[in-house]
Amino acid sequence: MRPTMIAVSVLALSALLLAGCTAAAPEPSADASTEAPDTQVPEDDFTPVLARTLSTPRPLPATDGLVHIAYELFLSNVTTQTATIESIDVIDGDGQSLLRLDGDAAVPWMRVMGATAPGRVIGPGQGALVWLDVTVDAGTELPESLTHDIAFSFEPGAPPIITDQMTERVASVEVDQAEPVVIGPPLKGAGWLNGNSCCAVTPHRGAVNAINGAFHAPERYAIDYVRLDENGSFLSGPVDELESYPYFGADIIAVGDGPIVSMRFDLPEQTPGANPTGLTLDEYGGNHIVQDLGDGVYAFYAHLQPGNPLAVEVGQQLKKGETIALLGNTGNTDSPHLHFHLMDSPSPLGSNGIPFVYDSFDLEGQITAQELDERIAAGGPFTLDEADAAAEKDLYPIWLTVTSYPE
Repeated sequence: MRPTMIAVSVLALSALLLAGCTAAAPEPSADASTEAPDTQVPEDDFTPVLARTLSTPRPLPATDGLVHIAYELFLSNVTTQTATIESIDVIDGDGQSLLRLDGDAAVPWMRVMGATAPGRVIGPGQGALVWLDVTVDAGTELPESLTHDIAFSFEPGAPPIITDQMTERVASVEVDQAEPVVIGPPLKGAGWLNGNSCCAVTPHRGAVNAINGAFHAPERYAIDYVRLDENGSFLSGPVDELESYPYFGADIIAVGDGPIVSMRFDLPEQTPGANPTGLTLDEYGGNHIVQDLGDGVYAFYAHLQPGNPLAVEVGQQLKKGETIALLGNTGNTDSPHLHFHLMDSPSPLGSNGIPFVYDSFDLEGQITAQELDERIAAGGPFTLDEADAAAEKDLYPIWLTVTSYPE
């Protein structure tokens, strides 16, 4: 039976083909187009390491004379090979490189998920975060878009699809051309050291949280403020006593007009000199105020003194320049300071940071990262470089600057 069936099938197929070849072709209609369709088929590129930005980059004019475009990439190695980052190039819309990290220069700017030590090796199935700080001179044209050429080496390779060396062009993104939010300062007086902020990978910049099923970077532009005395120190006694910090209890000032949408004032002061343990997620900010500034922008004032000393209330309409709280040492803190940032939702952790500038302040100078690292435990003293001291407006005080705000 099987040979007979095959023969019949072949004969039937031959008959159909013969009919198709010999039947008279229909006359083309008068309006039928004889031109080939103008369809461009893009060339496909295999990208064994996927990449995406965590949010839309926005420009930030700062006191160093540069406009910073600070954002993050998330990389995901979808292969069974080990991928090592060899270089990262950030390319503008004209094909010009605005930032390049070669080899180990990328290590301080990245973190491999699950790794216990710094590095640029992304294992099979692993992800990595890369922090980027693209800068252009103030007054020059900003890039409209950015893309990324990332070179990898793979071990082992799997040619011809995965070769030993590959370069991917990935994660093209538009640059938001909106101006940063202009606000007043959250403090008064001189000597306020910005000890932790944008745009290096400081603890704030590096605080990308896995919240509600997604990555969030609420502290991208957050600032930690301590106040230096005339000797350049913020500590004047035993490190574990609140009275040793002369600025403890300083007035916290509303940076703009808008209502309080949430607050907390029931947490006790921490003993300074060490990081607390056992905090729940909602205790990290300590006592705090979240203020709605309008247009989807929220201000977060954190580590405030307990007891609500200014007797503010949820729903209260705050006015710019109004004293709203006192500087404390509550929550996740090892010394009294004000933590301040702007964000795109009322959630202090489950939001993304928004760039901001202060409308008026004096830049007193800045210290070095090396000196901060060497003397932070002792509270100083720090040497202030006053070369760039000036009255400023509509700028962000970059990391390590010391600023003075109107009384």
